[in-house]
Amino acid sequence: MLRLLIRRILYAIPILLGVSAIIFSLVHLAPGDIADLLIPPEASKEVADALRARFGLDRPVLEQYFVWLGNLLQGDLGVSLFTNRPVAQDLVSALGNTLLLAIPAALLGFGLGIALGTLAAFQQGKWLDKLFSGIAIAGVSLPHYWVGIVLVTIFAVIFNVLPAQGMGPSGAGLSWASISHYVLPTITLSLIPMGVVSRVTRSTVLDILGQDFIDTLEVKGLRSRRILFHIMKNAAPTILAIMGLQFGYLLGGSILVETVFNWPGSGNLINLAIFRRDIPVLSATILVLAAIFVVLNIIVDVMQAMIDPRLRRK
Repeated sequence: MLRLLIRRILYAIPILLGVSAIIFSLVHLAPGDIADLLIPPEASKEVADALRARFGLDRPVLEQYFVWLGNLLQGDLGVSLFTNRPVAQDLVSALGNTLLLAIPAALLGFGLGIALGTLAAFQQGKWLDKLFSGIAIAGVSLPHYWVGIVLVTIFAVIFNVLPAQGMGPSGAGLSWASISHYVLPTITLSLIPMGVVSRVTRSTVLDILGQDFIDTLEVKGLRSRRILFHIMKNAAPTILAIMGLQFGYLLGGSILVETVFNWPGSGNLINLAIFRRDIPVLSATILVLAAIFVVLNIIVDVMQAMIDPRLRRK
């Protein structure tokens, strides 16, 4: 197990280096630079050159990249051009808010996805299978932001039973005044994970149901509950893999949802950084989210190997 963990970590190092190079390149391919944002058009060329020298923009691009990477390795994510605060300070707060939304959305989406997918597999070809499969397809197909707008229109505007935006009052604890702000964004964000996990679970369980060892378990007289346990144990590695990917997407792919609900998370931070052209915030946030995604995949690989010993030899 330790060898597997070390091997996965070693694989992650070049991946993260490649991601950092891509992020740096894409950000610097955008027209203009920091000097264009911070100085007025009527400023002299000497002022612009001095500002570019201060931020190291007068150096070759490759040298700029290694300076930026060196600062990252020392924990220095830079300073926001808009707020003049350390990027790490804003990023930690935003990631915490995103986790507060992503965790309940993952629990709801994964729980419903596994339940619906398993029931659909056991009811293959029947009306329940068609119903649950239709729900899963709808969850994957409907755009996040559109669902969010529809839910806000119905429950916040028409019926006025749930708040439309924000995280609620600070210090409210587990009161309804605080929990009610989570309902609509959690439902919205859970739809795609629910649909994806449901489809994968149905396909995996159907594949296992067609294997010979299921007939052997039935012949031996095992109860349905024990047979279901063996089915889910064999399906767990595949389901875990897709759940890890989907949780990573919840952390990094909720930009539009957080914007619709004015949720101060990492997605909203990226959106603001794009409109403000706050390059340090944008590049650091994307890189940290990519690093979290890679770590999640390492955790999933280890968990899969714990469930299925055959994976330890790969």
